[in-house]
Amino acid sequence: MTIPAIEAHLRRYREAGKRPFVTSSFQTRSIPLLHVLSRIDPSIPILFINTGFLFPATVEYKDHIAQLLGMRVVNVSSLVPKSQQKNQQGNFYYTSDTDRCCYYNKVQPLEPYLQTHDVGINGICADQFANRQRMQIEQEAPHGCLRFHPILDWTSKMIHEYAVAHQLPAHPMDALGYVSIGCEPCTRKFDAGDERSARWFGSNKTECGLHTDLAKK
Repeated sequence: MTIPAIEAHLRRYREAGKRPFVTSSFQTRSIPLLHVLSRIDPSIPILFINTGFLFPATVEYKDHIAQLLGMRVVNVSSLVPKSQQKNQQGNFYYTSDTDRCCYYNKVQPLEPYLQTHDVGINGICADQFANRQRMQIEQEAPHGCLRFHPILDWTSKMIHEYAVAHQLPAHPMDALGYVSIGCEPCTRKFDAGDERSARWFGSNKTECGLHTDLAKK
């Protein structure tokens, strides 16, 4: 989708009285979309899902980008205390039940916003993973909310070229060999395969639920 087309979609939402928000993982490839949105409507709130297990560098990067783009970042976190996110052996669920961990810390915290807002914007791209190739530009989400994927058809090359053209800073962990950065316990350096292989290593898990549980098929 071109930038004028993204702007047209946002204008249509505003004219219809819809309330948008954007979610971002604040990785390097997330920033071009935030930059586009900041030039169209910087009042759109960015939801930053702070799971409590993120790398400190990600939190610092988020603060830097928010200041750079002049956008309002809303910190969102789980309502389930960490003391209740452990199995019978006393270990956090990320060691034994990653789906439950992701639900508590990523999916559930977004549900109130799906109930009070109309359009959830996120920067997934079809070339990232097979599940995302089946996504649409606009897609229904729970609670009557609409998902909007404005850069679904952007390639990694396009995102990189945009970032270079606008001198957007990279996540500091990129230089250390991390290409897909999530929670610290579930992220490793990239070795081979697609970039998602660096997440939830040793399991069949490839998505955290944000793009499965919160997207109607």
